[in-house]
Amino acid sequence: MTARVLTWMLEQLRLNSPIVLATVVEAKGSVPGKTGARLAMNRYEEWVGTVGGAGLEHRVLNRCKEMIQENKATSEVHTFGLNKGAKGYEVQALDSLCGGRVTISLELMLPMPHVLLMGGGHCSEAITKLLPTKGWSYSVQDTRKEFTTNDLYPDAIERHHSTVESFFSNESAETMTRFSDVLLLGHDYSEDLDRLQRLLHLAESANLSLDGKVFPRIGAIGSRTKWNSFSKSCIEAGIQASTLGDVRCPIGLNIGAESPEEIAIAVIAEILSMHKNADVHAPNWRDR
Repeated sequence: MTARVLTWMLEQLRLNSPIVLATVVEAKGSVPGKTGARLAMNRYEEWVGTVGGAGLEHRVLNRCKEMIQENKATSEVHTFGLNKGAKGYEVQALDSLCGGRVTISLELMLPMPHVLLMGGGHCSEAITKLLPTKGWSYSVQDTRKEFTTNDLYPDAIERHHSTVESFFSNESAETMTRFSDVLLLGHDYSEDLDRLQRLLHLAESANLSLDGKVFPRIGAIGSRTKWNSFSKSCIEAGIQASTLGDVRCPIGLNIGAESPEEIAIAVIAEILSMHKNADVHAPNWRDR
């Protein structure tokens, strides 16, 4: 059971889902779950494993759901007395006749970013040289085969040589949640506009926010003039202004970056700040 729970947990993290892992760390007396029993829950409140069932597990599952909603990496320990008369300031009494005592640790683990680079080239290459050093994952998509090769992107989780239409024909709002961020870095204005509109239509059709959790954050490289043109085309395509307001263009913290290497630093710093919910005081993107 432990191997199954841990394998499932790692797969859920790979799919960009936070995970709560509950583990029985100590058991005394008559208890339903023995030391080492584990249970894991994902963002959809699906779970595998068990910490013993009955009222104990019900209480643990409810706390797992709360921690998933809070979405803050943390850990905590709870001790339960399996008797409604259990006493002690550190013991939570349960309406049970077992009479034993069990201590359970709960840990919320957040997935590391998985960045989809849509459009290969100098900036994409510079970004991907830094991502693995942080333990982050990346994938790449480009309409040009020579910009999706193993030589250019040796650490890519996925490499997609495809048209924009073909790529999105195999995607849904749910499948796109495996990415924390999508960066539009294409060489062609029309391709990036097509990517942007398809991404935003997916998010709006499922009523999802671009928060990096239930749907990827979206950023595009370019000037304010390019963004104004993007915005006009998206509004004409029926996309809501409020959804467009969550797209970052130009991407990256404003550090005066000019070279692809400097842009890569600015982009990764920006993603890191959002991943950690850091309060970064920087000029508004639209004001640059």
